[in-house]
Amino acid sequence: MLVRPATHLDLPAILEIYNHAVLNTTATADYDPHTLAMRTLWFEERTAKGYPILVAEEDSEVIGWGALNPYHARIGYRFTCENSVYVAEAHRGQGAGKALLSALILSAEEKGLHTMLAYIDSENEASVRLHSGFGFQVAGVVREAYTKFDRWLNLSIMQLILDEVK
Repeated sequence: MLVRPATHLDLPAILEIYNHAVLNTTATADYDPHTLAMRTLWFEERTAKGYPILVAEEDSEVIGWGALNPYHARIGYRFTCENSVYVAEAHRGQGAGKALLSALILSAEEKGLHTMLAYIDSENEASVRLHSGFGFQVAGVVREAYTKFDRWLNLSIMQLILDEVK
């Protein structure tokens, strides 16, 4: 498996993986699939600000992607980021999520960031386990933060202080 920076050519695969999550999981609070134009704008905004978008590739197929996202626009939050990791359904549990999150942590450290956050549906045990395995700790839970599939979902906020990763 290869983890590498994403390019514009990867956007259709990134879009397909994300839209599957939108329609079938509680990993995102989005209800409606995104368009290629929306994903292109997202890609350009992140990369223009120096936030990496990575893909996991196996046999020349994009099987997952991850990104660092700005946490908040206010200057005081400039050393904090949020991460996103999505893996194609057929490839979950095979190490792509670990490879992507590991690379994102390294990217955050190289960017000089201090804190990484992950916002996770509290019932998403696989994502909670993934992040816990890298030292993320639950910083709090927002009860009934969003609704999807006709039910209220709690949002776990997991945090990794990068200076403590060594």
